[in-house]
Amino acid sequence: MKTLLIILAVLLIITIVAVVILNHPAFGRRMSKERKARIEASPNWRDGMFQNEEPTSQFTSDKSLFGMMWEFIMHRPKDRVPEEHIPAVKTDLHNLPTDQDWLVWFGHSSYLFCLNGKRYLVDPLLKMEFPASVMMKPFKGTDIYTPDDMPEIDVLIITHEHWDHLDYATLRDIKDKVKYVVCPLGVAEHLEYWKYDKSIITEMDWYEDTNGITCLPSRHFSNRLFGRNQTLWASFLVEDGGRKVYIGGDGGYDSRFRRIQEKFGSVDLALLENGQYNSDWKYIHATPEGLEQAILDLQAKQVFTVHHDKFALAKHPWYEPDSVAQSIARRHNIRLLDQPIGAVVKF
Repeated sequence: MKTLLIILAVLLIITIVAVVILNHPAFGRRMSKERKARIEASPNWRDGMFQNEEPTSQFTSDKSLFGMMWEFIMHRPKDRVPEEHIPAVKTDLHNLPTDQDWLVWFGHSSYLFCLNGKRYLVDPLLKMEFPASVMMKPFKGTDIYTPDDMPEIDVLIITHEHWDHLDYATLRDIKDKVKYVVCPLGVAEHLEYWKYDKSIITEMDWYEDTNGITCLPSRHFSNRLFGRNQTLWASFLVEDGGRKVYIGGDGGYDSRFRRIQEKFGSVDLALLENGQYNSDWKYIHATPEGLEQAILDLQAKQVFTVHHDKFALAKHPWYEPDSVAQSIARRHNIRLLDQPIGAVVKF
């Protein structure tokens, strides 16, 4: 009887802890009926979830899911994480001029750019609080920017709901600085739950546009905790002042890059995923070969690569994405703008 009581007490404690954790606002909330109805009316919604334009398997390995997870946890190559601090620059973002076009990268997929006098902030992850802090650890020297460093934001762009792109703590702390938000279908449910005024949020399906911003496909997936592909993932094209900036988001290579170029012409700046790739998931993240072909398909005049130099979410050496980008640029005479975290890049 005593043993049974101990077991029941342990189970009760585990249940209480789980309930408390899952009620943390970072996990979001159940989708409203109105938003769910709009989602299900999307041409990209089939068989109870969003689908990529081309058939896409999330995992491409012969290993089981457990086998891949075990290998990922147990096999940690030495160069996966840098031993020393990553070079980074602390820039006063509040005093950067808005009469010039520039970009400042914060590592991984977070960056701020100015185009024709407007500041655009993309996928900011600037504050390591629970639960993100349990999942990811920044490389030494890369976490030098905080929400307090952000100036007033004209447009906040979120590409999808994954933890390394939609960060509760950062978005909570910059809320009063944001004038307008653009995101894919379903993602606004999180933002509204986090007290963002729904009147400043525009949710879009692929190929919809608003105020010079077009929502475009990527080849990826979504999940926050439970429920797969219940919100949309996207890339975006920003057109302002006669210039075009392509925000690639996350996603493996497919024919969309060629179709985007055919529809919109060459872009002035392409911000493309480069890092956290693995042959086990080669369709949902850009491999080095996919990055190279995407650049050629887009006919981008300038390229800046992201999704590296801050977190180790794959097994490749931490420095490999930088050398991959430089090698591609040399082979094709591409203007590669990659600079250290925090540097001001004119484009």
